[in-house]
Amino acid sequence: MKRYLGRSLLFVLFVVMASAAIKWIVDGERIAQASSLGWHQLPRNSAQILPPSTPDSDAVIMVMAAPTYGWRGYFAIHPWIIYKEGGQTRYERYEVIRWGGGDSVVRRNRAQPDALWFGSEPQVLARVEGPLAATLIEPVRQAIASYPYDGIYRTFPGPNSNTFLAHIGREVPELSLDMPPTAIGKDYRPLTDPIGRPPSGEGIQFSLAGLLGLIASPQEGIEFNFLGLGFGVDVTCPAIRLPFVGRLDFTGTSHADECA
Repeated sequence: MKRYLGRSLLFVLFVVMASAAIKWIVDGERIAQASSLGWHQLPRNSAQILPPSTPDSDAVIMVMAAPTYGWRGYFAIHPWIIYKEGGQTRYERYEVIRWGGGDSVVRRNRAQPDALWFGSEPQVLARVEGPLAATLIEPVRQAIASYPYDGIYRTFPGPNSNTFLAHIGREVPELSLDMPPTAIGKDYRPLTDPIGRPPSGEGIQFSLAGLLGLIASPQEGIEFNFLGLGFGVDVTCPAIRLPFVGRLDFTGTSHADECA
């Protein structure tokens, strides 16, 4: 038993180190450059990834995320949700941010809908358009209003910006929100409520305050969480889920696309 446990720990350590090395090779130069410039010099302009917004366009809901600023970008992402109703051209953007004043940590329209997050280009985690989006906008609004940790922010293990989006995903499972392992805080659950739905709203999750847990879901697959580091495999949409790296997709589709 001890030999098996020792080999398992060595394997986990190898995976963590390999994932960190991949992240450093792929994104280390950008993170270092951003840190040297300072947050105030990094761009926050539009990434130009939104669908056309005209007076006759459909309703849209999108969840986006980008690596966090500085060295935290090796570990974690910052997410937000945007939506607009059909026939409207203006998007509403909601996210949780620690700074900015006031008792509430939920911020509305603090940046352009698809703005770079301090120089990092956002990735689309979920996208719903047309009649379904039109029916989900009100449930999304209700989920935002019912966020149970408004006024509380902890970078690790949560509640934080990823906890906020995970709450919306649980409340509105039609979004099919699959948050990657780098969304540290998505697994935060209070010790008094360790079992429930995962962020996608499908399947089951066990989590001890986001420090130790397991997800089994058609969306997330099987994911094990240890001290905020996520390890897992997705069978439905073949992928490996790793800390630092996130979701390594083998289907050739984007994160928000359905598998064939």
